[in-house]
Parts: sequence; C-alpha cells; structure tokens
Amino acid sequence: MYPTRVKDMWKNSVREPAYETGAPRQTVSLTINSDLYARVKSLGLNASRIAEEALAAELERQRREAILAEVAADVRAVAAYTAKHGDPAVLTREYFEDPANEKHGEG
Repeated sequence: MYPTRVKDMWKNSVREPAYETGAPRQTVSLTINSDLYARVKSLGLNASRIAEEALAAELERQRREAILAEVAADVRAVAAYTAKHGDPAVLTREYFEDPANEKHGEG
C-alpha cells in the first residue's frame, strides 16, 4: 500500500475546511508594522478578523499546493508503471478476453 502524504497531513477530507472553523478563538501575539496597524484601526477594520481570514486563505493555498503536488507525483508514478508494464486496463481486458481464463471469477 502506498502512503498518502496529503491525507496524513490533512486529517479531514479535502472537501472540508482545513481547520476547525468552530474552534474557540485564542489570544495570540502578532508583530506587524505599526503604521499598517494604525491605518487599519483608523478605518475601523477588525485586524483580528482580517488576520484570521488571511491565515485561513494561506492554509487553504498550502493545502491545495500539497494536493496538486501529490496528484502530479501519482500521475508520474502511473505513467512510469504503464511505460514499464503496459496499460493496466488493456492488460485486464486481455486477461478476461482470453478463453484460457474463462473460469476465472466464476463462483
């Protein structure tokens, strides 16, 4: 069996959020540009929400990159297998079309 790197890293389905959206909020310390923060606050923007949204977007971007990299590696592995052994679909079809194998699969 082949390890699934993305599944090991991301325990949830890729169709679910990358993190538990209902988890309680935690107070953390972030260091950001003081002028940037002052301007954000002067506009009445919620810096915590903006930071949370930016972090969530980056997490999703990273997850998407990891999934795409794994899929690309899997496609290369299938291509290498096919080049070495032949197309598995063709080999299976040929096997079951061969009269010598007609009893295969009968109960």
